[in-house]
Amino acid sequence: MASETPETPCEKPLRDQSAVATVVSAIEAQIFSGELKNGQSLPAERSIVEQMKVSRPVAREAVKILEGKGLVKAAPRHRPMVRTPDVGTVLGMLGGLVGHLTHASGGTRQIFDLRIFVEAGLVRLAAEKASKEQIARLKAALKSNEDSIDDSLAFYESDRAFHGLLYDVVDNPVFPAIHTAFSDWLDVRWRQMPRDPERNRTNFEAHKSILDAILGRDPDRAEEALRAHLESAWDQVKRSFDDL
Repeated sequence: MASETPETPCEKPLRDQSAVATVVSAIEAQIFSGELKNGQSLPAERSIVEQMKVSRPVAREAVKILEGKGLVKAAPRHRPMVRTPDVGTVLGMLGGLVGHLTHASGGTRQIFDLRIFVEAGLVRLAAEKASKEQIARLKAALKSNEDSIDDSLAFYESDRAFHGLLYDVVDNPVFPAIHTAFSDWLDVRWRQMPRDPERNRTNFEAHKSILDAILGRDPDRAEEALRAHLESAWDQVKRSFDDL
């Protein structure tokens, strides 16, 4: 009787990785079909092991991969919970990769150029069709911006809020998620910049010019003011860092 061929050292890891991929695909299918709903706990590890006939290490690795994809959220002493993917989740998953880009030569400027492109279109739209409620929120944000000129941390947050309202002009949840992503991706650099009331006032005046153009329903002037503001902001960034 022929003896079994011994398993080579590389065969078990390959077999385990195949099993991990199978478990990941199965749970993903349950999430995307709605069988596993947002906020619902994943089956216990023992259930995964028994139902899918895999080892505990395979089940644990599969859950780690799902967590890395943003599809589940782990918590100490609790079973991982399902997170239904949305735009914010997807963009958040890119955060680590984009973070590396901001430290590469030219990377921060590339992201900033994308932000300018997006906001230039949004500010034109705001000048053309912003509602009374949206205008009121922009005015309130500008007032908060002015009131915090002498408090650089508060000013920074009010600056983010003012720009964020431009992304709300489009009735599309993708755009606020994009603003959050831009802010998070650039935040590491921005928070390292020296700030002072004089610079804050310059930025406030730029915001005021943008809002004045929106109030005047002048999309060309609004875009011009927005681009001038962001290019001036970039000059401030360049003076703060020598590795861009």
